[in-house]
Amino acid sequence: QVQLVESGGGLVQPGGSLRLSCVVSGIRFSDFGMSWYRQAPGKQRELVASITSVSNTVYTDSVKGRFTISRDNAKNTVYLQMNTLRPEDTAVYYCKTKIFNNNYWGQGTQVTVSS
Repeated sequence: QVQLVESGGGLVQPGGSLRLSCVVSGIRFSDFGMSWYRQAPGKQRELVASITSVSNTVYTDSVKGRFTISRDNAKNTVYLQMNTLRPEDTAVYYCKTKIFNNNYWGQGTQVTVSS
C-alpha cells in the first residue's frame, strides 16, 4: 500500500521560509520520481516542482530561484524548501508520485503566507 504523508506547513510572514517534507512508504522510493503540487482556494491544482529518481529537477516559473526540491532516499523523503515566500504562495501543498499509470497523493499540508 502506497502512502505519502506531508508535514511542515504553517503560517509564515512574507519573506519567510518553510520546509515541507513528504515521507513515502509502500514503494522502493529511490526508483520513482516525486512532485510537489499546490492548490489555492478557487484555483486548479498546479505543479510546483518535480524531481526524478536521479535527482533531475524542474520548477514552475513562479518559484524558480525561491524553492528547492530535494530527496533523501535513505529516509524515503522528498523535501520542498521554500524561501522568500509571498502571499500568492498560500495554498495546500501536496506531494505526488506516479507508478505506471497510477497517481498517488498525500493528504496535503496548508501553507499560509500572511502578515
